[in-house]
Amino acid sequence: MTTNAILLAQADTDPGFKVPGAGKDEKTAMPAPPAGDGTLSTTPPGETATGMEVAPVAGAPATDTSTRDIAIGGAVFVVLLIVFFFARNAFANYLVRRRVAPSSADTAGWLLFFGLAFLSAAVVLGFVNSTKFLNVAITGTLLVFGIAAIVGALFTGRR
Repeated sequence: MTTNAILLAQADTDPGFKVPGAGKDEKTAMPAPPAGDGTLSTTPPGETATGMEVAPVAGAPATDTSTRDIAIGGAVFVVLLIVFFFARNAFANYLVRRRVAPSSADTAGWLLFFGLAFLSAAVVLGFVNSTKFLNVAITGTLLVFGIAAIVGALFTGRR
């Protein structure tokens, strides 16, 4: 009974882990390297290789952001900041005309500027590379600070 159980356990029917060389020659126990399919280089590093070839996994999202995308996103963000600066001045002047104290109107204007800047930064980063920047740590923080600054601007402008 126990001899039969030991023989079944030692049979090569288990596709899981196998100790290399158990009952076989060491050279035959090692698996052969996979044949190249043309996507990766078969040249080992240091042997007449001109560089490292990297092939993305099929179906993996592209997470690399090119410098062109960052430059376009930065230019759009700077243009938005200039527009928001003029909106800040207009909002502060509007509050002064409504008989709000100039210091409160100025503070409300700056809060509006920073709130719009945080919200637009979240949107621009989402367009630049959504797989990299649309997460709670980056976009969530920008949205929370942006909304809080705009709400602060509205409350400060009511005085």
